[in-house]
Amino acid sequence: MSDPKTTQNALNAAFASGDTAAVIGEVLAGEAARSVLDIGCGRGLLARSLLARGLAVTGIDPSETAVAAARASAPEAVVEVGTAEALPFEDGRFDAAIFLNSLHHVPVAAMSTALAETARVTRPGGTILVVEPLAEGPYFEAMRPVEDESEIREAAGMAVADAVRAGRFTLRGNVVYQRGERFRDVGQFITRLEAVEPLRAAAVADNRSAVEARFEAEAEIEDGMHILVQPLRVYWLRVPGRRRGFGVHPFPTLPVTHPAATIGPHGATIACRHSSISPD
Repeated sequence: MSDPKTTQNALNAAFASGDTAAVIGEVLAGEAARSVLDIGCGRGLLARSLLARGLAVTGIDPSETAVAAARASAPEAVVEVGTAEALPFEDGRFDAAIFLNSLHHVPVAAMSTALAETARVTRPGGTILVVEPLAEGPYFEAMRPVEDESEIREAAGMAVADAVRAGRFTLRGNVVYQRGERFRDVGQFITRLEAVEPLRAAAVADNRSAVEARFEAEAEIEDGMHILVQPLRVYWLRVPGRRRGFGVHPFPTLPVTHPAATIGPHGATIACRHSSISPD
């Protein structure tokens, strides 16, 4: 079992660097989780990171193409085709479950059901992390000519709040932090957008000049690379019941030492660097 102070310091560092995979990994280490469900696993980038930490990873995604890519990327994971609102797993199977930039891709009418299903398949006292991009920031503005996700991102946050109010979870805390994505050019940015949602290709074709202009306006240049920053909120939820492990401190009381960090009643906002998992 990891030392609590060491885990806390590692978590602080992960937030300060904007490394979402590290944030998730450090929380799960502090919670002594051994098995995790990656909901909306995409092409398996998070699964691969968690496998490297020794976790038993199961992934699920509605896209057969994404599942095939995840199986190739993370062959030690169990990856299935399926939806968040109808998880094909028995009650209490997992120590933890993760929505990484995926809850807002669930149909709004099904978000509550998806969260209920997640609570069902996570053991009592288990951890659920919901990481959602906010409808603001340079990355969001750059993708806006292709798809404006303002309403569905807000709906995802409301679904989490409603689930907490209903007693489905307890909220340990939340943090708003920033992370950046590096692109050689607008073409690589468009490729990333279309990889997340292939149906965006038509909108890109119709609005290519607007996408190019917005990308150039929003990106910062560093070492010849274009950097788009995206604020994200991570909700740290617990399924009611007895938990295992020591746990690190709830997010709003994190003693973050990064000089650009600010702590508020609703979480911490932390400066970013550049990591490898796309915000959307």
